[in-house]
Amino acid sequence: MPPIPGSGLAKGLAVTLRTMTKKTVTEQYPDAQPELPPRTRGVIGLFEENCTVCMLCARECPDWCIYIDSHKETVPAATPGGRDRSRNVLDRFAIDFSLCMYCGICIEVCPFDALFWSPEFEYSETDIRDLTHERDKLREWMWTVPAPPALDPGAEEPKELAAARKTADKLAAQQETARQEPAQATERHADDQARAAERPTRAMGDSKQQTDQPRTDQPRTDHSRPDQNQPNPSPKPDRPEQEGRE
Repeated sequence: MPPIPGSGLAKGLAVTLRTMTKKTVTEQYPDAQPELPPRTRGVIGLFEENCTVCMLCARECPDWCIYIDSHKETVPAATPGGRDRSRNVLDRFAIDFSLCMYCGICIEVCPFDALFWSPEFEYSETDIRDLTHERDKLREWMWTVPAPPALDPGAEEPKELAAARKTADKLAAQQETARQEPAQATERHADDQARAAERPTRAMGDSKQQTDQPRTDQPRTDHSRPDQNQPNPSPKPDRPEQEGRE
């Protein structure tokens, strides 16, 4: 059956009439900022402290828009007799957003959580060369990264937070111990002085050698010799001779 002439125009006018009767949903940007979903891919922020210059993000980027420069430094041994270590120091970390296709592979492959998505999207430039953001600019985007979603009530605490809390508690305990040591030393000194004051003191001029000598005002008794005034002890009687002695 051939179509009725003007049916397509009638359908289009019907859609227009239905739309005219509905409330508008157009957001008046930039006067009204849009409500973006939490996982919006706007721009990439860099948390420089976590970057170890492993180069995984630059190698996995399909557009080759990440540029990283670094150098090695020697870290002296922490203990005597230990070996010196070498570590990579980040010199440059840049992302060319004129080439980036916002695939998020660099964020997914980063093993140390140094890259994050920020919902900010208002960074257009009149010069394409200004779309290459260096590490200082990428660090500024970190302040716009939203907080991670809350954990489930029964979930365990992340290992990073547990390690940070343990370190903070250890430092607080060391500071408390260092603060209490002077007070304890003062108390011990006061106790020593109190015990020293309670000890009896000798008269001046007396020495240990003099106190150990026997006193002369008492008569000396010598039990090694018998006194002449005392009578001699009676002699022992002779043993009787054995009977039957020839």
